[in-house]
Amino acid sequence: MSEAVNSTRAAIVTGGARGIGAATAQRLAKDGFAVAVLDLDEASAQGTVDAIQAAGGKGLAVGADVSDAEQVQGAVDRIAAELGAPVVLVNNAGVLRDNMLFKMSDSDWDIVMNVHLRGAFLMSRAAQKHMIEAKWGRIVNLSSTSALGNRGQANYSTAKAGLQGFTKTLAIELGKFGVTANAIAPGFIQTEMTKATADRMGIPFDDFIKGAGSQIPVQRVGQPEDIAHLVSFFASEGAGFISGQVVYAAGGPKG
Repeated sequence: MSEAVNSTRAAIVTGGARGIGAATAQRLAKDGFAVAVLDLDEASAQGTVDAIQAAGGKGLAVGADVSDAEQVQGAVDRIAAELGAPVVLVNNAGVLRDNMLFKMSDSDWDIVMNVHLRGAFLMSRAAQKHMIEAKWGRIVNLSSTSALGNRGQANYSTAKAGLQGFTKTLAIELGKFGVTANAIAPGFIQTEMTKATADRMGIPFDDFIKGAGSQIPVQRVGQPEDIAHLVSFFASEGAGFISGQVVYAAGGPKG
């Protein structure tokens, strides 16, 4: 799509208040989309929208719990009315409730499943109608290298692996309507979420980053913009023949 066409169409980025979501929302706005920045707290999403608008783009802050079907439908309806048909959806919203299996509570398991898996399902179900009507759409789901297994993350690893199966199924079901679905599985990305992990482990964040970077073939940790760049590609006109794929963006071979 040309930039002129993009300007009449909307993209939704969930978990867009910070980190990968914020960088992705700003990148899609730069690409010409009107971007709905969706987060649990609308006020926190406004910061990303302010950055989009300061750069000359169009954005809308939307508060919604992605695990709540009524809130999701209401949010998508509002976005369609205020920004235009949402033809790009980035399911990025996520939470951590890390613990070893024997310590993991029911609620640790449920909240991670609800935000990552149920959230992606509800958002995709609500948005696909607009994509099918437009005969063009892009769904990008954020998985993780943790899908391969990670100590203390039985819940998160399971959710992120589940998103890969979800992505492949969407690709099969929606392909005939001009809609692609792909997943990105980031490795270590420097965000507030990874800082929280370092804090929990009692390791200074700078040391945590340095240690992680030394184990990555490209010798650095990832930045939110690295993932945003890949989302931008998947959302582009030129990526129309790529669907059902999982790309490990981890500075080296994974998967």
